[in-house]
Amino acid sequence: MSKKLFDFCIGNPPYQETQDATSDKPVYNLFMDACYNVANKTELIHPARFLFNAGKTPKDWNQKMLNDPHFKVLKYVQNSTEVFENADIKGGVATTYRDDAKKFEPIKIFTTFEELNSILNKVKSQVNLFLDKLVYAPESYKFTEQLYIEHPEIKKMKKLNKKGEEVPLISDGHAFDLVTNIFESLGNIAFFEAKPNDDEKYVQIIGRLKNERKVMWVKRSYIADHQNLEKWKVILPKSNGSGAIGEVLSTPLIGEPLIGHNQTFISIGAFETKAEAEACMKYVKTKFARTMLGVLKITQHNPASTWRYVPLQDFTSASDIDWSKSVHEIDEQLYQKYGLSENEVGFIETNVKEME
Repeated sequence: MSKKLFDFCIGNPPYQETQDATSDKPVYNLFMDACYNVANKTELIHPARFLFNAGKTPKDWNQKMLNDPHFKVLKYVQNSTEVFENADIKGGVATTYRDDAKKFEPIKIFTTFEELNSILNKVKSQVNLFLDKLVYAPESYKFTEQLYIEHPEIKKMKKLNKKGEEVPLISDGHAFDLVTNIFESLGNIAFFEAKPNDDEKYVQIIGRLKNERKVMWVKRSYIADHQNLEKWKVILPKSNGSGAIGEVLSTPLIGEPLIGHNQTFISIGAFETKAEAEACMKYVKTKFARTMLGVLKITQHNPASTWRYVPLQDFTSASDIDWSKSVHEIDEQLYQKYGLSENEVGFIETNVKEME
């Protein structure tokens, strides 16, 4: 072990750098690395998102820390206000320790409960396909160039930003994105509450308008081809709750063929039948599936990556799960399928809220 400047480093490093017009940039990872470079033993308190491979710290850095045999978590607190009053740090905070002279078991996958870790290990030993493969990102639906061919005026339209400055209505970097406020920006230009009475083909897009869910009509030629636009799917918000284990998902719904979504939502599946989509929706409502989602979902966000440990199921009538049963009965089938112990089932039933 090479000689370093200090024997010990203990602290609470700066967490982020404030940036205009975008979310703040994390810097605590840089300070952590700096401490490790100058001290043999380091104990720090800092945001915990990286432990779940979440947040904006570089993914390769996250993996470096999760696989570092000299690094361990001393304490994790999901509700940051229990540690820092009036500081809402999404994903919680952790006190960690790194020691050049000691070797620990690498974290690899961080879970906050012993029971959750044992459930995860059982599932991983039996499964190599997970639901994240069926999840379509909020950004997956796009406009086509046809929108701007028919409405060139859009590129010249302006709006006022938060500083009162005049800026383009649609920024160049998002010209083809169905952003969260697209109904406000292009209402009565590209999107309509009632289907226009003409000979054009139209599809529907679900989003939000004035803080309410809204489905609006848009020309099919304005929307790029998408794997599930003409299929059945499950649609649910891209953000939900706070990341606490067992949270209820905010009103998932069945998306019929020719219904897509803007960046407020994600979608799961590209199913041939309504029955498959209904089975998938029952599955994401189960306590078991939401427990597995809770392994990586530790903030309000639930991108495809957070579904990485939710086992993929056969949603057809040939499945080993009887999807005609109630959500509770499906849970019981899943507990049996993955060989969960009485203690593990008790953990799920106690900590995860019911959904119907």
